[in-house]
Amino acid sequence: MNVKEYMNTLGQQARSASRALVKATTGDKNRALLAMAEQLEQSAKTLKTENAKDLAQGKKNGLDAAMLDRLAITDAGIASMAEGLRQIANLQDPIGEITDMRFLPSGIQVGKMRVPLGVVGIIYESRPNVTIDAAALCLKSGNAAILRGGSEAAFSNQALASCIKKALASVGLPETAVQVVATIDREAVGELIAMPAFVDVIIPRGGKGLIERISEHARVPVIKHLDGICHVYIDDDADYDKAIKVTLNSKTHRYGVCNALETLLVAESQALKVLPKLAKLLTEKGVELRGCAKTQAIIDVNVATDVDWETEYLAPILSIKVVSGVDEAMDHIAQYSSAHTESIITENFSTSRRFLAEVDSSSVMVNASTRFADGFEYGLGAEIGISTDKFHARGPVGLEGLTSQKYIVLGDGHIRN
Repeated sequence: MNVKEYMNTLGQQARSASRALVKATTGDKNRALLAMAEQLEQSAKTLKTENAKDLAQGKKNGLDAAMLDRLAITDAGIASMAEGLRQIANLQDPIGEITDMRFLPSGIQVGKMRVPLGVVGIIYESRPNVTIDAAALCLKSGNAAILRGGSEAAFSNQALASCIKKALASVGLPETAVQVVATIDREAVGELIAMPAFVDVIIPRGGKGLIERISEHARVPVIKHLDGICHVYIDDDADYDKAIKVTLNSKTHRYGVCNALETLLVAESQALKVLPKLAKLLTEKGVELRGCAKTQAIIDVNVATDVDWETEYLAPILSIKVVSGVDEAMDHIAQYSSAHTESIITENFSTSRRFLAEVDSSSVMVNASTRFADGFEYGLGAEIGISTDKFHARGPVGLEGLTSQKYIVLGDGHIRN
């Protein structure tokens, strides 16, 4: 069987499974998730053995320490995946929820029912735990899933797939409700994103290059997150202590994440006061600072170029720009932001309301760290990613983001006049 035939088979099986999942109860889905958690714990030795093959191959291929760390499956990692499954089992099931019911003059009732998307294809790199996260979120939201992990985690992902299959079978749900692509042939990705008859949406997780390629060539709708060029703006009316605390946390809490601060904007009236203190604290943490001419006149920083304003560093580097006020700050954000997350530090209610209304990003914050842009922190329980699109989902994509709504109409023999 060639790759095209193989992917078509997965697609047909996923479509069939998606119809079966429509009939699955919340209890069915929760039992499957709990069974997955038990399978992971029981298969810990096998998971680590298979993961060791990936790690050995990764070292041979020259993967760096950070990539190998993301690739590793440890006892703590297995415990974390199992706990994540149990947490998702405890989340409210969105499927079947009916809202906005109302009587119309014709006598009919019209409302909306929340329903699964159908079949979700997820393409991701490196982290084997994404296999479990994706399977769990898709299953709880009533979707069949086709998962295509990176070749660097091939052995690990197939071992995890075995746990998932056993768990699904043990509770009477189709094993094909979650399928992990077994081939590492890149042609499989091209086929997956071009099967609208079988796949309803594609979610890519990985580097900007991967997501751009998927978005360019997909014939299936894509929920994408290109990059996270996040901003904090310290306003004329900012509280000094809040400005220092929020900026530090936004940048240094973790560097290699999409919701980390990459560009700091500072109102001229605040620059002389806050920049020296921030520069000292950031430099002590090993952050390289790059700044505009006005910033350079206040603190010792490297020169920031236009490239810096449009770069997601994912590293201990921060670009700084001094601006005249909130209007210039919002203009800068409109030009360079990736529409991920922006935060304003201000005690001025009117300015904060303007910032919330006028900044067009998936998360906009007042006096809060950009690091809060996360499904768990938003109370979603878990997320499959953060979408910077405006359709179909925006911001952290949790269970509800993996669903749609259909209109339902209730009548009693009503006919249209």
